[in-house]
Amino acid sequence: MDRVRKEEYQEKKKKEPNVLKGTKYIWLKNPENLTEKQRTRLGELEKLNLKINRAYLLKESFKKVYEYTSAGCAEKYLEWWCRRAMRSRLEPIKDFVRMLRRYWKNVITYFKESITNAMVEGLNRKAKVITARSYGFKSDKVFSLAMYHGLAGLPIPETIHKFL
Repeated sequence: MDRVRKEEYQEKKKKEPNVLKGTKYIWLKNPENLTEKQRTRLGELEKLNLKINRAYLLKESFKKVYEYTSAGCAEKYLEWWCRRAMRSRLEPIKDFVRMLRRYWKNVITYFKESITNAMVEGLNRKAKVITARSYGFKSDKVFSLAMYHGLAGLPIPETIHKFL
């Protein structure tokens, strides 16, 4: 979305420099999260037949794939969406479709198994935070204990030493 917006802004800035000014978050937000002012502005922008509006409509229609519970139906919808997106003449959207096709089996597996790697990503993030906090530990053993302690979600013990 943002690449399409930036490209279109570069094209339009000579003739109509303010047409897309301040619209970044209108295109990125979910429609239900738009303020009244943003909804009004979006309505005005939709009438201008902009490339970014086509990209926005494709983004919103892509989200409907998550409503499918059947892998077969989801795959048919994705195939339809990909054909539509490739005809959009929007290169960033076409790049997304190419990436989607490269990982097609993995994407469809989500609808069969309904599992993601979000849990692993969350644990990796926690491990990075613990690693950042652990600089200065004198041994790997202390670092390992910090990892076990942090990833297990154990409470932080009260300190043994009390300073005046």
